[in-house]
Amino acid sequence: MDAPAPASDANKPSLFELLSESQLRELLEPSLRYVLALATQRHPRYLIRILNRWDEAYALLMLLVERHYLSRWGGSFTENFYGLKRERATGIDVPRARQHAPDLVAGSAKLGRREVWRSLFVIVGVPYLKRKLDDAYEIHAGGAAANVLGANFAADEPSPDAPFKEKALFRLKALLRAVYPSLNAAYYFSILAFNLAFLFDRSHYHTPIDWLVGVRMRRLTAADHRAFEAAATPKRKRAGAAPFTAASLLSPTILSRIILPKLLDSLKVLLPTSIFFLKFLEWWHASDFARQLSAKTAASIELPPPVSIKPPPPPPADRDEAVFDDDEEDEAMAAVRRKLVAIPADSGLCAICTREITNPTAVQTGYVFCYPCVFRWVADGAQGAVEEDEDRKGRCPVTGVRLLGGTEGLRRLMI
Repeated sequence: MDAPAPASDANKPSLFELLSESQLRELLEPSLRYVLALATQRHPRYLIRILNRWDEAYALLMLLVERHYLSRWGGSFTENFYGLKRERATGIDVPRARQHAPDLVAGSAKLGRREVWRSLFVIVGVPYLKRKLDDAYEIHAGGAAANVLGANFAADEPSPDAPFKEKALFRLKALLRAVYPSLNAAYYFSILAFNLAFLFDRSHYHTPIDWLVGVRMRRLTAADHRAFEAAATPKRKRAGAAPFTAASLLSPTILSRIILPKLLDSLKVLLPTSIFFLKFLEWWHASDFARQLSAKTAASIELPPPVSIKPPPPPPADRDEAVFDDDEEDEAMAAVRRKLVAIPADSGLCAICTREITNPTAVQTGYVFCYPCVFRWVADGAQGAVEEDEDRKGRCPVTGVRLLGGTEGLRRLMI
């Protein structure tokens, strides 16, 4: 660690600012992955390869974005969103020089080319390696796979005549299973130690990796903003320079020096705002507030009372003397109606067995029967001791209407 920072150092950010910036950066990867997954469902032909290699694609994207921000603003775009920057750690820190000659001190501590690439390793390389190691441990060595399949699920040694590549891969998995948990714990404990030292002004660095690369976090000052404004001020056009045209806007020089930097600069507002919107939608769909608001809105809508729908009328009571019009029904349907049952006077009795209903079950026409009785009727056309009848099979015992789905359409009632 480094020498403690002076108590009057107003440019030193608080630990809570740094933790907020780190959390915002960690939200970028899952948010962009979620958006890409949704887009891949609509256009899998073009995006499935990017989704399958998401870690590499995200690392390349962030390498482009963060290199621009580190070179232009002195910090990553999430750090710039919080008004922070990165600077080289000098051998000595003179508060009076920072107070009386801020421009000179800011210029001497500005990130050089070497510090930019070191910062890119911290911002892009370390998270990429961490995700790859976590995935490898979960898939090949332990983690969730060990919880499901047992701790020794991958302990089977390769055969003696196995190829060298298989043996080397087995030993690498065994090494990862044995060493990675301890290394991971040591990594997080070192971060905690540096955070506490930074909180109590015992170190200029809040993470051990920043200490290793010699780059620390500071707040943006007025001198930094003046330097940004001077760099953003357009230079005067040379005499006789050609004006911008539609064709010149597509030239590589204009795209790389003017259009692309403007687009990258807009990310410091666009991406954090998008993340906030996505988290708001996640909270909205997961919270009780949305359900309560939807319930109140639905309760305020006046709906008309439901229309009473009566079940189809039963066939005539006197089936033997019933006269069927051949013009309306054929002989087959007339034969089916003669084999149906009548509705008993007591609604608590089953129309099939004429006994008290047990295990009540409703059919699609609205009538209720005993479950064993109506199941045998619909499945086989059987009624009590009467043998099976194909004419009654799959029909309502009272109306003779064909039931959709057969026995699958029976609904048992909980009374």
